[in-house]
Amino acid sequence: MYRLSRLRFLFPLGLFICFFLDGSLSKIFANQFFSYPYLMVSQLVFLWLIFGAFFEEDIQIPLTGFAVAAGICADLYYSGILGLFMFLYPAIVMFARALNRYYTPSFLSHILIFFVSIALLELLNYWAYYLVGVTRVGLAGFLLDTLGPTLALNLVYFILLYWPVHRLYQRALGEQH
Repeated sequence: MYRLSRLRFLFPLGLFICFFLDGSLSKIFANQFFSYPYLMVSQLVFLWLIFGAFFEEDIQIPLTGFAVAAGICADLYYSGILGLFMFLYPAIVMFARALNRYYTPSFLSHILIFFVSIALLELLNYWAYYLVGVTRVGLAGFLLDTLGPTLALNLVYFILLYWPVHRLYQRALGEQH
């Protein structure tokens, strides 16, 4: 049960830290992340939400609520208006959670689910902004200059953080086992 586990403190704290690390890393490494024509979008908040879906076991973290709240905060903090993330984060977290049920939990299945999820998040975000005219970059330009570097950056995050976060969850869940 979520409200009786240590995750009730750990999960929101991790989400909060990831939220500010996203912005901080983007500012500190702006020359590397935003070097024309390439653009790397740091998605640590989304990674933390996906880790929650992977490692929650039988605790059932209220990920949809956290994803909506994180999406609203990301939209307001980074763009100043309510936008897509308040819908995309929960929808894609639910998608990843559903996919995770069909695969045996392993590093390879998790990295595959994360890869598909982050690609879907970025593609839907691009598509929506393209439809309303916010961006004029063609699909090929987006795939090469934004999606590729974004996937690379976030897969590096995934590989570096997977085992430490997994151990953190095991410790937090250790009281139930």
